[in-house]
Amino acid sequence: MPGHPRLRIEVAIVAWVLAVLASFVIVIVVLAVSGQKSTAAGVAPPWLTIVSASAFWVPAIVCLVYISDHDGTSHFRDDFTFRFRAVDLLGVPIGVLCQLVLIEVLYLPLQKWFPASFSKDHVEKPARDLLDQAKGGWLVAIVLVVCVGAPIVEELFYRGLIFRALEGRLAAPLAIFISALWFGAAHLEWIQLLGLFAFGVVLAACAHSTRRLGMGVFAHMAFNATSVALLLSKR
Repeated sequence: MPGHPRLRIEVAIVAWVLAVLASFVIVIVVLAVSGQKSTAAGVAPPWLTIVSASAFWVPAIVCLVYISDHDGTSHFRDDFTFRFRAVDLLGVPIGVLCQLVLIEVLYLPLQKWFPASFSKDHVEKPARDLLDQAKGGWLVAIVLVVCVGAPIVEELFYRGLIFRALEGRLAAPLAIFISALWFGAAHLEWIQLLGLFAFGVVLAACAHSTRRLGMGVFAHMAFNATSVALLLSKR
């Protein structure tokens, strides 16, 4: 059955706006309370990096729970197809290949035509900034945020809610395209937009073909973990 009849596009839009605004408020409050207002991103303490990277999670989950209770069946896993099967482990090689092959192929011509804007250093900078200031236990915490927490929350929100809501009203290819563009733009990193959009297409295709989030979660984890491993190998 395509989509989920109780997941409405307008509700998904409002939930996303509220979650994003709430995440900005969380970061601003934490900065104000901690006295870190003037701290540059590149020298932010590890704990602040973790707060910034995960600020979206709580409001996103609160919105999802509310939607499940009021627009869904109150069965969270079923409403957002948060289910796993053994075959979903195929997401691991999918994620690794997307990071090592898909991203490289997409950015190769851009790096050739616009080297000043799309060099590897520029493309990798947001992820590198997350890792550069962390060592020991803080590094482990940031890796868990990037490779475990973010994939789970983002798959629930962008594929479990947004893609399903779009798919319930639009043709699957259009729903995949819009949800992938939404996912890429939401990261607010224009240099990474092309890669995130392309990976968003892969993740939405996994959700569409399997009717669950398991494969996409594993692919997302592997994609992020491969990026982290490559960056750490250069330290």
